[in-house]
Amino acid sequence: MIIINTFEEYKTYLGKELGASNWHKIGQEQINKFADATLDHQWIHTDQEKAKREGPFHATIAHGYLTLSLIPYLWKQIADVRNIKMEINYGIENLKFGQPVLVDNEVQLKAKLNSIANLRGVTKVIIEATLIIKDQPKPAYTGNVVFLYHFV
Repeated sequence: MIIINTFEEYKTYLGKELGASNWHKIGQEQINKFADATLDHQWIHTDQEKAKREGPFHATIAHGYLTLSLIPYLWKQIADVRNIKMEINYGIENLKFGQPVLVDNEVQLKAKLNSIANLRGVTKVIIEATLIIKDQPKPAYTGNVVFLYHFV
């Protein structure tokens, strides 16, 4: 894990790989809880028997938005940004889903600092985020995650 205390320290990572999170297993319980929270109970996510029998992947799959919602959790395993009053998830740009995450797959976030700017005291960073699926050739997704930091 990298530790970042200031805008100037953050800037030294421009264009560099920042690291990777730990592996995180997405189980059926997490998928079901996400379905409950988002009211998205499509059978391909929640009905294990039907998905096994009729689904194209022969297993349930995680919601794409569930995998996106893991970004803050996994990001905190890569970088500890300190001396901030506030951090804002500002957006995601150029997101492409590569392949679905099947139940019980393990995923890992890899991050690279693509851009950093000081906007009148607010630091805007663009992190190239790739969600790797263990033992799979293609990532679950790639995209540019935008964070705003208000350093003290």
